[in-house]
Amino acid sequence: MNDLVTIDANNYAAMAKAMGIAGEGSSSEKKSNTLPRLRINHAPIMGEKNLDGKTVKVEVVDGGSYKLDKPEDGTYYGSSAVIRPFMQRFMYKRFVKNNNAKAGEPLGSYHKTVMADNLNVDLKDNQGGFNCGKPAGYIQDFKSLSEEKQNLIKQIKRVRVVFGLVTLNNTVNEKGEEQELNQSPFIWEIDNRDAFKIVGQPFTKLAQMKKLPVQHEITLNTEERKLPNGNSFYLPQVSLDVTKTIELSDDDQQTFSNFLSWIQNYNEYIMKEWEQNTGKDIAKEDIDTVNNFIDIDNSDVA
Repeated sequence: MNDLVTIDANNYAAMAKAMGIAGEGSSSEKKSNTLPRLRINHAPIMGEKNLDGKTVKVEVVDGGSYKLDKPEDGTYYGSSAVIRPFMQRFMYKRFVKNNNAKAGEPLGSYHKTVMADNLNVDLKDNQGGFNCGKPAGYIQDFKSLSEEKQNLIKQIKRVRVVFGLVTLNNTVNEKGEEQELNQSPFIWEIDNRDAFKIVGQPFTKLAQMKKLPVQHEITLNTEERKLPNGNSFYLPQVSLDVTKTIELSDDDQQTFSNFLSWIQNYNEYIMKEWEQNTGKDIAKEDIDTVNNFIDIDNSDVA
C-alpha cells in the first residue's frame, strides 16, 4: 500500500526519493497500459497536397516532432513540447526479435525489468531473470566476455522513465491538420544512450539545487543527427526553467498518487511474470522491496 499520496514541497529528501532523483549527482553513480506515451517522431510523415491542380507528396509532419500516443484519443504531434515532470524511474529492457514471425504476427517482444529509483540493484525481469540478462555490477573488461555475452549486453538498454504532464506546441494530427490538445499526463521511456544523459541533466540540476521537478517546467526541442546511410534521427534538447516555481494544487496531489499507483501495478505485474517463469513464489521481502521503490513511510514526511 502507498502511505504517501501527497507532495510535500517542504521535505526535499523524502520527495526526492519518491520522484526518483535522490541518486542524481551522486558519486556512487560511477561505475495493459492506458497512460499516454511521449516519444520523438524520427521520420517525417508524408501526405498529399493539391498544388496548381496537381496532387503531390509533401511532409505533413516533420521529423523531430514530439509524438503523444493517447490510446483512446489518437496520436498528436508537436513541433516542441513543455513537460512538467512529476517523477522518474529506471529500468532495463531488451527487444528480442521473432525470426520466425509470419504475416500478422508480432516481430518480437520486449523483455523488461521492474522500475526502481536507481540502477544500483539487480532488477527482476519478466523472463524470470535479472536485468534482462545483464551481469550485475560494473564490467571491468568487456572484451574479455564471450562474443555471445557481448552481443547480449549490447541489446540491453538502460531506460530513464519520466512521468509528468505535457503540453505540445503547434499540435497537429497524422494528416498535418491542426488539433487542440489540453495538457496531458504522459510516460516517456528514454532508452537512447545520449538521450538518457541529456534528459537526466535537468533532474541532476534540480537535485543539486534541492528543488522538486514537479514545481518546474522543461522545454523540449530536438536536434537532428545523421546516420551513415543518410537517414536522420533526433535527440532531445532540454531547457529547464528554474525562475518560476509552480504552486501545487489538489489535482497535482491526485496526479502524483495516480503515477505512484501506476508504477506499483506495473512492478507487481513484472514480479508475477518473474514468478511464473521461475516457478518460484515471490518472497515477502521481495514484494516489500518492490513496494519500497515507490513507498515512503508517513513518518518521513511528517
